[in-house]
Amino acid sequence: MEQEGRLERPCTGESALQGQGAGSVEDLGGLDQHGRPEPPVGGVISPRSALQTWCRKGARVAPVPRASTIVSCLSPGTLKAVFFLFASICAWYSGYLLAELIPEVSLSSAAYSIRSIGERPVLKAPAPKRQKCDHWTPCPSDTYAYRLLSGGGRDKYAKICFEDELLIGEKTGNVGRGINIAIVNYMTGKVTATQYFDMFEGDNSGQMINFIQSAPSKSLLFMVTHDDGASRLKEDAKKVIEGLGSKHIRNIQFRSSWVFLTAKDLQLPEEIQRESINHSDSARNRYSGWPAEVQIEGCIPKKTS
Repeated sequence: MEQEGRLERPCTGESALQGQGAGSVEDLGGLDQHGRPEPPVGGVISPRSALQTWCRKGARVAPVPRASTIVSCLSPGTLKAVFFLFASICAWYSGYLLAELIPEVSLSSAAYSIRSIGERPVLKAPAPKRQKCDHWTPCPSDTYAYRLLSGGGRDKYAKICFEDELLIGEKTGNVGRGINIAIVNYMTGKVTATQYFDMFEGDNSGQMINFIQSAPSKSLLFMVTHDDGASRLKEDAKKVIEGLGSKHIRNIQFRSSWVFLTAKDLQLPEEIQRESINHSDSARNRYSGWPAEVQIEGCIPKKTS
C-alpha cells in the first residue's frame, strides 16, 4: 500500500527476501524499541528468520523510496531557492542570446523609444528661410530686393546689397572711407559701376560729381558713408545729390552715418525707404567717436513710371 508518497509491502516471506537461508523461528529474540529484531542470546539468525519474526509482530518491510518521496522531503524554502536559481539562469541565457542576435543600434533605438513614451512631445519651429539681402520677409518676384548699411565705427564697413549680391562691402574689397556709390542698370538688374570717394583727405568732390553724372539713364544709384563723408564734401556736390532727391545731404556732419537710394530718369514709389541719417553725438554714440549704423531696405518694383 502507498502512504505519504512511499510504497510499503506486507511481510510475506517469499516476497520480502528471495533466496535467503532458513533459520529457527524458536531461536529468535524479541524486537528492540525501533521495531528491529534483537539477536538471540545463543546464536545468529538468518535474514529470513528475522523477517518472519517481524511479520508476527505486525512489522512491515522497509518502504521503497521514489523520486516524489525525495521532493517531499525538501522544505518549501529550499524549493523556492532552487526554482529561483533555475529561473535566473534561464533569464540570463535568454538575454545573452538576444544580445547576440539583435544589433546594438536596434536595442538603443528600442530603449530610447521606451524612455520617450512618458515624455511630452517637443514641437520645434523650422528654421526661417534666408531671404535676399537678409530681409525678414521675401520680396515679390516682380521686384528687386535691396539693403543699404552705413559703416559703424572704425572696423564695421558699409555694405550695399542688391538682389542678394554684395555690390560694395568688406568681402568684395571695394569699400573705403568717405561716400561709397554703386550704379545698377534698372532694366537688367546688373551692376554698372562702383566707387568710393574719400571725404576726409584730398579733393574728391569733383570726381564724385562726374561719377554720378556718368550714370546711364534708367539707373539706380545707391550711396552709403563709411567713417567720414562730410569734411571735404563741397557745395556743388551737395547740390547734385540734392537734385536726385536727398533731404539730408545738407545736414550731413563729420562722421555722420548716411544712406541714400535714388534713380536717374525714373520715378520710384513714395512708400519705399530711400534715405536715413544718424549724426555723431558723444553722449549717444554707440562706438567711441562714431554713431550707430543706419540702414534702409525694401523692394523696388521692376516696372515703374
